[in-house]
Amino acid sequence: MKYEPIDKQLFIKNRKKFAAKMKPNSLAVFNSNDIYPISADSTLPFKQHRDIFYLSGVDQEESILVIFPDAPKEEHKEMLFLKETNEHIAVWEGEKLTKEKAFETSGIKNVYWLQDFEKVLFEVMTQAENVYLNTNEHYRANVETETREARFIKKLKKKYPAHTYLRSQPILQRLRSVKEPEEIALIQKACDITEKGLRRVLNFIKPNVAEYEIEAEYIHEFTKNRANGFAYTPIIASGYNACVLHYIENNRKVKDGDIILMDVGAEYANYTSDMTRCVPANGKFTERQKDVYNAVLRVKDAAAKMLVPGTIWADYHVEVGKLMTKELLHLGLLTEEDIKNEDPKWPAYKKYFMHGTSHHMGLDTHDYGILTEPMQAGMVFTVEPGIYIPEENLGIRIEDDYVIQETGEPINLMKNIPITVEEIEALMQ
Repeated sequence: MKYEPIDKQLFIKNRKKFAAKMKPNSLAVFNSNDIYPISADSTLPFKQHRDIFYLSGVDQEESILVIFPDAPKEEHKEMLFLKETNEHIAVWEGEKLTKEKAFETSGIKNVYWLQDFEKVLFEVMTQAENVYLNTNEHYRANVETETREARFIKKLKKKYPAHTYLRSQPILQRLRSVKEPEEIALIQKACDITEKGLRRVLNFIKPNVAEYEIEAEYIHEFTKNRANGFAYTPIIASGYNACVLHYIENNRKVKDGDIILMDVGAEYANYTSDMTRCVPANGKFTERQKDVYNAVLRVKDAAAKMLVPGTIWADYHVEVGKLMTKELLHLGLLTEEDIKNEDPKWPAYKKYFMHGTSHHMGLDTHDYGILTEPMQAGMVFTVEPGIYIPEENLGIRIEDDYVIQETGEPINLMKNIPITVEEIEALMQ
């Protein structure tokens, strides 16, 4: 892995938190992701399942974690099962975790090779009453591919039909949404790398460069600073493309007078960052572009102040809508008549700002969190309002990442990233 080793105490702490939420005499099983095929002998780069990583720090394929706090035998309370490594594998695929290295990574003493899994599983299944299974219950999930986890669940239920099966997700959704200080530091590292990427491209952007060339500048800087790569598919959208919310082609030449919307984030040690900045292709905002930009920035700054313990996500978005409505009136994009006649289910401001303002962020860009429950200290949220005016070929979105505090305003993890019109113009000259 490119990233520096993470202190195993983080994963020990995470497992203790999970175990404390389990019912008595229960075990939980977590599988790594598959390596997904493309065609012939080609595969996608391996990306670890975030749940097993969160609980163990193990970042390789064909790995299984078992947590059984009430196991009769001490060696069965926490177990890792790994693909056995050897000299041949080391030569052809690169070094894999040894049992000693797995302990250094995870803090789990009992490490077995994968060929022992079925035998050990049979023993602990005869002792446990309940089994926690790990299904994907994220509110944005739309999975068609059968995952390694899904195959395991199907096989386990067939072989052991008499057990009571429980869901690990309600526990993980709550645990993972509140970050430990070590996790905040890793997210901060990802944000700092993103900052370096932005500063690099501000020196590169000019009319007639291609969107993909800007993307290339980012990945150069990210890789140079030990990032895994992009935290998500980057959006480099110039002119009208900025009004397409999930534009990812990044294939247009930038024109003089364009605003370039860049929704980009680095991933470090599997932790994400999520930044959006909009910059003028020629280094100078027009008055209209500046007015729209500053309107979005005011909404972002005001919205961020609402990220405090106890805030309800849905109520927060209603208040952000009021802020945006005021700005759209000032810009002449809405009239009082528009607001008077608006559909309460789709307020007038949605014509120009049609997406949400904030989402949880962490090991996933759209991270775990139960949106119907109050916000808590330690949660990390994006704040990303936008105004999109297709008829003016102008789309502005501004996004930073914030950590909610026990008291006071949230901490902006991107506070050092250039954001004002003046800062951007100065750096582009």
